Amino acid sequence: MSSENPSKALVVAGNEATGGAGIQVDLKTFHQLGVYGAGAVTCIVSFDPKNDWAHRFVPIDAQVIKDQVEAATGTWDLDTVKIGMLGTVATIDAVNEALSKQEWKNVVLDPVLICKGQEEGDAHDTDEALKEKILPLATVVTPNLFETSALSGMVIKNEDDLAKAAMKIGESGPKYVLAKGGMQLPGDEAVDLLWDGEKITRYASPKVGDERPTGAGCTLAAAITAELAKGSDIYDAVRTAKELVTRGIEGRLSAHTPFDAVWQQA
Repeated sequence: MSSENPSKALVVAGNEATGGAGIQVDLKTFHQLGVYGAGAVTCIVSFDPKNDWAHRFVPIDAQVIKDQVEAATGTWDLDTVKIGMLGTVATIDAVNEALSKQEWKNVVLDPVLICKGQEEGDAHDTDEALKEKILPLATVVTPNLFETSALSGMVIKNEDDLAKAAMKIGESGPKYVLAKGGMQLPGDEAVDLLWDGEKITRYASPKVGDERPTGAGCTLAAAITAELAKGSDIYDAVRTAKELVTRGIEGRLSAHTPFDAVWQQA
């Protein structure tokens, strides 16, 4: 496609000031893959260097979130959206309402289930609302190992468990479930499994380092979103995303934080 008329996609996600996660990562990834990104910020997350890098979490007003989505969809013809961190029940309600105003060809959900800045009870309510109101909207969901376990209700110890959990999550509505084993399953490979309702497709790459850098999940989901917006099928989209994330982990950036950051590189 000509650079004068690039594919476009919307991201609805949190703002993370260091550039290592959230909407900053999503838009950088879109750009690297030649997709014009529009964005609606759902919350502001700031690491606290004085408190062991804990999250400081501030939600955006629900009406402001709806206004942002209205502005983006009124400006551009958009049929592809990535949903990242939402953070509160009110935010989930607002995003559900805003996205339900039109049809979407591709809805990629990166189901963030934990924010360290929330109280435990609030986090539980948010997780339940996400499962009820956002998960059924998704055409693609990309849970990490913890999220796959939480969404499926299963304990996951190996690839067979991961596959069964992906199938179970698929019963909730998403057409495609990419269950990410990543660094956390045994073995020398970072393994992700895609369930399409009929079969499992395995994606694997050698593990890089011993610790997970921040931004890997955001980058993977954003890259899938960008490739779908460009017209790729899900299998090629996941393959391209996996390759981009692997390069980003290999080129990871160290910082004053106790974790590195993925660097999105084309």
